[in-house]
Amino acid sequence: MNQAHQLTAEEIKSIQTTFINKVYVWMGLALTITGIVALRVADSGAFMGMFTGASSAAPFYILIAVELGLVWWMVSRIDSMSSGFATALFILYSALNGVTLSVLFYVYTSASIASTFFITAGTFGICSAYGYFTKKDLTSIGGFLFMALIGIIIATIVNIFLASSTLYWIISYAGVAIFIGLTAYDTQKIKNMSLELDANSEQGKKGAVMGALALYLDFINMFIFLLRIFGNRR
Repeated sequence: MNQAHQLTAEEIKSIQTTFINKVYVWMGLALTITGIVALRVADSGAFMGMFTGASSAAPFYILIAVELGLVWWMVSRIDSMSSGFATALFILYSALNGVTLSVLFYVYTSASIASTFFITAGTFGICSAYGYFTKKDLTSIGGFLFMALIGIIIATIVNIFLASSTLYWIISYAGVAIFIGLTAYDTQKIKNMSLELDANSEQGKKGAVMGALALYLDFINMFIFLLRIFGNRR
């Protein structure tokens, strides 16, 4: 039930701040785990064989499929999960994502990865702050951004076969724009959701984890698209 009509402005602000802080903490933890795992796996050279032809890329693509399945399962079954189990799945996903993202260290220089990460962090912070503080209702752009995201995915698949450099750059810049919008949209959605949930209840804890997952995915995808633009290839 929406509590907004029963609370003072200060109470609403306190509830929203507490909830969004929990979301950011879980998101930050997941990003830290992803970064550490990616560095460790890259140092081990686990996927180097894919780029030298010494080993098959099949395990890598299987891992990506597992990740996609895990996210789908979390989103579709969240109502029947405990908050502890949802949290464990989120942590597992962030670790698996670190394994797959380790290949970036074979493609781009470490310096350009680091600089792009800070560019992403700054961009994400500005967009998330806008979504949190703006008085404008961003609900209307959600559907448009989702359809644009589907278009980007289709275009990316098509370009695997076309190998068009022009389409590559269009996809890269469009991807950045889409996740800039999604970051603001998701932040506002999470802020509004905080008034529907008790942050200390099971539903509230699961809501914080799912909010963290949404912002985590926004950050990671924004980072990947920015890396396509600013990354220096080895």
